[in-house]
Amino acid sequence: MSRLPLRVVIADDERMVRTALRVILDAEDDLEVVGEAATGAEAVSLVRSLTPDIVLMDVRMPEIDGIRATEQILATLAEPPRIVVVTTFENDAYVYDALRAGAAGFLLKRAEPDELIGAVRLVARGDCLLFPAAVRTLAAAHTPPAPPAPPAWAARLTDREADVLRLMAAGLSNLEISGHLGVGTQTVKTHVAAVLAKTGSRDRTQAVIAAYEGGFLMKKT
Repeated sequence: MSRLPLRVVIADDERMVRTALRVILDAEDDLEVVGEAATGAEAVSLVRSLTPDIVLMDVRMPEIDGIRATEQILATLAEPPRIVVVTTFENDAYVYDALRAGAAGFLLKRAEPDELIGAVRLVARGDCLLFPAAVRTLAAAHTPPAPPAPPAWAARLTDREADVLRLMAAGLSNLEISGHLGVGTQTVKTHVAAVLAKTGSRDRTQAVIAAYEGGFLMKKT
């Protein structure tokens, strides 16, 4: 996603929310809102026709909700946009389902403008919006307290890949992981790619969720 400005579609059933988000994003030279949708079905249609880079997706909308819309977009497009789900509550069960479906992360509607802008730019770079404490809480609420056996992929991780996965779950970026482990960022990218492949994950968020659900990571601190 190297093209600029970054093209954004906003999907939310509240016109005032859409307008507020548009005003914030359109004020930035490197961001451009190219479409708005009031329902999940409209969001899917707009994304297919406009091919945006980023979608801000409300999780609760008429016709089809943000989770189903996310699933449809990611399943049917060869090069889907990065999707950030937007919610009112940090512990919203819909958020967890959206993350499992492949959303790059979530953002609270009460987020400050600079947080919103930073989030869009972050996911456009290929990173994910990981809030470690929130993911732990969501995972604890949605997975068994004691999985019967570790996932098969856990045995295929090298020790360094396991370290990288734990640091990913702590919310560290590739650069931060690089400094923590004392290796180059390209090496970290290689390890992250291996973790995604072995866990069968689309991105870092899905890998972390898989790690919690499989018991590889503790769900509570």
